[in-house]
Amino acid sequence: MELRPEIAANGRQSPYVSYLMRKGGGRSLFACSRDVSNIIMNIQWNAEGYRDHFQFVHQYGESLLQWIDEPRGKRVVDLGCGNGALTAKLRDLGCDVLGVDASASMLNIARENYPDISFIQGDLRTLRLDRPADVLFSNAVFHWIDEEDQEEMLQNIASQLLPGGQLVCEFGGFGCAETVHASLDRAFSRRNLIYPRVFYFPTIGQYAPLVERAGLKVTQAHLFDRWTKQDTEDGLSDWIRMFVREPMKDLPEDTVKQILREVNDELRPVLYQEGNWYIDYVRIRIKAIKEMNS
Repeated sequence: MELRPEIAANGRQSPYVSYLMRKGGGRSLFACSRDVSNIIMNIQWNAEGYRDHFQFVHQYGESLLQWIDEPRGKRVVDLGCGNGALTAKLRDLGCDVLGVDASASMLNIARENYPDISFIQGDLRTLRLDRPADVLFSNAVFHWIDEEDQEEMLQNIASQLLPGGQLVCEFGGFGCAETVHASLDRAFSRRNLIYPRVFYFPTIGQYAPLVERAGLKVTQAHLFDRWTKQDTEDGLSDWIRMFVREPMKDLPEDTVKQILREVNDELRPVLYQEGNWYIDYVRIRIKAIKEMNS
């Protein structure tokens, strides 16, 4: 297994480490997730907003396509295909593609944009394909699945791969957007509220054994920082409203606005640079091959 070193996209350690030391507050930068209710996908998408303002998700995912060995002619299933943008890129590489997603609203956009591609709605824990795949591809999905469901999900999708088939995936890794989540945690705590961590951001050491217990041999693993510029003027607030929907869903709108103002004020010295907001993403990439005797 090739283990690539953790790298920072800007060549620097996250400024939030030194910022917390100057402020003298906060818990550990990488605080443990709290238990949350068992929801297989911990988000309900605003599909149009996602399409219009968060295209960076699939744009960054395009480089993951290079991890697929000899894609032309292969049966490739895009797990968590969203609006279908990367599914279409796979088609353009000459793959026989199928898109799978849990979100009906995302699939509606995918089918509208790419009527020549097949898309189905499905739960990755129970998904059954009409025929096994050569490649299972997934970008920015697995971190939305509860930690306790990960092994079941991996066992199931591995059963849908041909022997020798490839799993190629990227999702949030250890410490992903922790600058933002820690600030939200503090804002919730000031109101005697619990900020639920409805995401799973593992290390390579945590995730690779789960993959291998599913009968897949991990051949590449990469954990890396990727500061990500936001496209909108209110980039931090817009990102929170898009990706932190579950923790906010039962709060009064006035409370949400107050929290957003506090988080913006606290993080502007850290995440607002040269007129743009950035989110301190950390990503994990995994490539694994199904053993021939599995």
